[in-house]
Amino acid sequence: MSILTDNIIPGNHGKIFGTNAIKYLDLLEIKACLLKLDGVKDVLLNTNLFPREFTVHTSKMIPVSAIEYQVRSVGFHAIPKEVFEL
Repeated sequence: MSILTDNIIPGNHGKIFGTNAIKYLDLLEIKACLLKLDGVKDVLLNTNLFPREFTVHTSKMIPVSAIEYQVRSVGFHAIPKEVFEL
């Protein structure tokens, strides 16, 4: 593993996660719980795809495991997508 796959790097790219949440209210619950984490500044929901996706933008480096744990606490899973291309 590397620093790019294990962490969310601050900036405009963010990190995309897939989730097993289907309903919009469930996605809003995920967004609310993630915004409670220190350093998370925005969570964008993509409801046009299946499985649903959300993008996390941060103001500091946050481990992917922290996002996965926080989403699991509300009863869903978060699976990180591939690293962005430069």
